[in-house]
This record gives sequence, C-alpha cells and structure tokens, in this order.
Amino acid sequence: MRDLAALPKAHLHLHLTGGMRPSTLLELAEEQGRRLPEGLLRPGGLEGVSRRGWIKFQRLYDAARDLLRGPDDVTRVVREIAEDNAAAGAGWVEVQVDPSSYAAKLGGLNGAVEVVLAAMQAASAETGVGMALVVAANRTRHPGDAETLARVARRYAGQGVVGFGLSNDETRGDTAAFAKAFRIARDAGLAAVPHAGELRGPGSVRLALEHLGPTRLGHGVRAVEDPAVLDLLVERGVVLEVCPASNVALGVRGSVDEVPVLQLRAAGLEVALGADDPLVFRSGLLDQYAPYTREQQADLAASSIRGSLAPEEVKARLLDGVAAW
Repeated sequence: MRDLAALPKAHLHLHLTGGMRPSTLLELAEEQGRRLPEGLLRPGGLEGVSRRGWIKFQRLYDAARDLLRGPDDVTRVVREIAEDNAAAGAGWVEVQVDPSSYAAKLGGLNGAVEVVLAAMQAASAETGVGMALVVAANRTRHPGDAETLARVARRYAGQGVVGFGLSNDETRGDTAAFAKAFRIARDAGLAAVPHAGELRGPGSVRLALEHLGPTRLGHGVRAVEDPAVLDLLVERGVVLEVCPASNVALGVRGSVDEVPVLQLRAAGLEVALGADDPLVFRSGLLDQYAPYTREQQADLAASSIRGSLAPEEVKARLLDGVAAW
C-alpha cells in the first residue's frame, strides 16, 4: 500500500465524526468516563441487511459524535483527518458536516461552520492538503431546517464552503420537499451533492436528479439497476462518490467485488472513491483503491480529482502527479 499512498487523489465523501481516529475516540471516552457502545471499534460489518445495518451504524456514529465537547476537539479531528489523508495521498479533501449536529457545542449554526473552516485552514497550512466544507442537511428533519442550513452555507460560499448535501437515512424523507433548500444553495454558486442510491434503488437517484439538480451524488451505485437512470446520470455529467466499504457494511452489496465501480466508469461516469466513515467501517481511503489494478487505480484517482470542487490549479497539479505516478 506504500506505493499506492504516493498516488495523488481527492477524497470527496467523508463525514467529520466518521473521520475520527479510533485512538482519539478511545482517548476522549476515557477522559470523559464514557462507555462506548459494543461494536464501535470492532463493527465487523453491520448486520448485512441495509435497514438493520443503518440503524446500528447511526447508533454508533451518534455515540462517537457525542464525545466531541467543543471547538478544541473538533479542531483536533479536522487536523487528524488532514494528516491521515495526506498519508494516503489525498491532496484535496472535502468533509461533510451537518452544522445542526454540532451547533449546541460550537456556538450555533454559524459558529459550527466557522470552527470547522478555521480548523481546515490551519490543517491545510500544516499538511499541505487542500480542504473544503460541504454543509449537509438531515433528510429525516423538516425541509425548513434544510432551507435554514442552505442560507448558512450561502453565507460562507467562497470562504471554504463549496457544496450543499443531504444525508442520513435515505429511506426517510421526501426528496422533492428539499428542492427549495438546494435551489438556495445552487443560486449561491454551491454544488449540490446529496446522498442517493445506496439504501434505496435507482428511483432514489431519479428523484435527486429531478428535484435537487446534483453536481455529484453520494453513493449512487444503485443506478446500475436501471439503464435509463444510468444514461441520465451520464447525460448530465453527474459525478458519483462511491464508498465500497459502506456498501458492503450496510448490506447493499455482498462484497467489494460486487460494488459496480468499474461498470460505472465504463458507462462514462466520473467516480470518486470515498471511505465515508472510516471510524465505523474500519476501512480507510487506501482500502477503497486496493482491489484494483495499477492502471485502474490511476484512472480512479484522476476521476476523483476531476470530480472534485478543488480550484483548477489544484486539479492540474494533482493530475500531473497521477500521470507521473
């Protein structure tokens, strides 16, 4: 994996708490005298059926997030994310955050965004890894909350916030009801990057395409089940953030070999491999690339860079690095 770590990449699907190091999780729990739920550090797969797997995943994720006490802990996690991704060869990282999940500890919605952006700026200066923030709404909450978050994201457009997402349990919520929030974000020049097409099938992808105007989709792998939806993704040039470890752990596919990464690339889509939540899935960025041939690894790395929201000069530098590799 050492040579693979030298391959420049962009990491586009990573959640803040899910990027925490296991050692940091243990340290924070010990400091606070908190008992971790069974399986947080040794999940070993999450039940194998998507619905049961998701419920267990969410419980573990929430327990980890609750350990973050304030700005210092969040800043530490952001710095460690930058360090870990630098070690994996990522020259650009986009981290997804729902500010409402951290607002009570970080001074409100604006405060949460500002803490993360300041931490990203410092971490980038220390590691050389470019970092940007995707503000994500929770699809299990009222669409009005998403509109509020879209306005928060709009306020920081051009200051480190590059996109607006929609995450949490894909089987819940009415995708169409979030159209206004995404319109607010797009009008501010932010990329629309909602989750779709993992826990639900190609119909979920179609709904996102119809109502949210995505530049990228988190996951999207179920699109292969409907050729018409796959064609629509290609026609619109939508990039897919594919997270094989997540797909397997949540029972969407039985093994990494069954995740249709190469099929999606062959169809003409840009695909960016992501680790999603390595803390819970125990699978980092390099693990997502490992199953492929050297030529496929280089192709996927270049695809991730092209699909990123990095400045053009950063993309060009990283693509030159891929060619050299």
